[in-house]
Amino acid sequence: MVQSYSPVAKRYLRFASTLSIVFSLAVILFTYLRQGTDWSLVTIGFALIHLILSFINFFIARHIQNNGKVHPVHRVWGFVLMLSVLLGNPFNFITGMFLILRKLMSYQIYFIFAVLVDLTIIATTSLNFFKPTMSPTFTIGLFLLGVSLLFHWGLALFSPHLKNVSKTQLYIIIVLLVVTSFSGNLLSLIAAWLIWREHHNQVDVRRRSVFSNISRHEVAIFGLYIITFIFAMAITSYLTFEYSYAVENNYTAILQAPSMTYPLGTDNFGRDVFSRMVFGGRISLLVGVLATLAPLLIGGFLGAISGYYSHRVDQTIMRSLDVLYAIPGILLAITIVTAFGTSTQNLILALSIGGIPGYARTMRANVLQVKQLEYVEAAHAVGVSDVKIILKHVIPNASAPMIIRSSLTVATAVISTSSLSYLGLGVESHIPEWGNILRIGSDYLETQPYLAIYPGLAIIALVLSFNFLGDGLRDALDPKMTQ
Repeated sequence: MVQSYSPVAKRYLRFASTLSIVFSLAVILFTYLRQGTDWSLVTIGFALIHLILSFINFFIARHIQNNGKVHPVHRVWGFVLMLSVLLGNPFNFITGMFLILRKLMSYQIYFIFAVLVDLTIIATTSLNFFKPTMSPTFTIGLFLLGVSLLFHWGLALFSPHLKNVSKTQLYIIIVLLVVTSFSGNLLSLIAAWLIWREHHNQVDVRRRSVFSNISRHEVAIFGLYIITFIFAMAITSYLTFEYSYAVENNYTAILQAPSMTYPLGTDNFGRDVFSRMVFGGRISLLVGVLATLAPLLIGGFLGAISGYYSHRVDQTIMRSLDVLYAIPGILLAITIVTAFGTSTQNLILALSIGGIPGYARTMRANVLQVKQLEYVEAAHAVGVSDVKIILKHVIPNASAPMIIRSSLTVATAVISTSSLSYLGLGVESHIPEWGNILRIGSDYLETQPYLAIYPGLAIIALVLSFNFLGDGLRDALDPKMTQ
């Protein structure tokens, strides 16, 4: 029997091979901007190897796209491209793993990107080796990250044989995946849940979980990889990064250009921009998630009550929220922060209040449709209380659009956080936050443009990642798209 690559594997190969060339060209362009025409033989060799491997990646993916058959030579090139991640190209690693594994279960895709998260974190963290001083727990943190990487990488390569392991061994693997997820690598936690679900529930393939459906959406998985990386960096930085570099003034290192000691340079107070970017990710994610979770719960509850009950209750709730809805969200946030002062807590409160009416409207529209369905009427007929009907039948079946909206709202909250901080109305000015970093960098656009470019790129990457994930969630929760 002739083996062939699955359609999902083909899409991932096309996606990774295209981005691999773009990444290699970006590396060459960045090197040129840094060094001009004064390239050493090492730099030229590194750039050529990068470009050659990317073109090999592209031609293999194109051949598989046209032919689709599995050849032994593909597996050989898979190992070559997988190991070329040591040169810094993550997209070659993705192609290499797909060439090695060929036909993948959904949890194997999460394994691949969990390994990629570990590799990216270790590569980023290792830049601290060039600092004059390091965190006292740096060695311990890097060792734990290395153990997690080896476990995830080995499990990814071994994953085709997981169906043959005993139940006890499977439990051990799942427990270890849960433990390694405490580093912030949520992809390993998702993989553990999918393994448990497949081996114990035996769910029919036509009823794939949301995470299984998302794994078929390569752009959404890539967005989830970036979000997981930023979240994991925010967690692991407690062990591996020295906070003083991000907040303490160093007047002997003011406005230093990017170097091995200061990978992204220093600002006008001599603070390490690289460390400030890492710690700033905590604020952006924290405010983004909490400023979405609060209106999701409050607005969802009010919308469910409004849509389920009588005309009088509906009018009372929705007309009250219309007053709040009439005020532009960013203007309301500025007013609240100005009145109560700049702090992270006040910023979360300001962004949360403005989002409640939108969630309430969305939930109300969904509940008005769901409450007309037969199973809700049947629950009424057998005497089920309204509270149980709302919690057990109405809200779960009306929550899909809310989940999609929340993923997009996080991106909006991240932009709002950075915008308010840029205006001096967000978190305190001394706290590392991407908007604060961007505000300082904007004063040096002509002399040190990198001070504004790096935080700007970080904001763009995080916002786009949540948008990509939102697109994947929309497709994953659409019954027509998942059949």
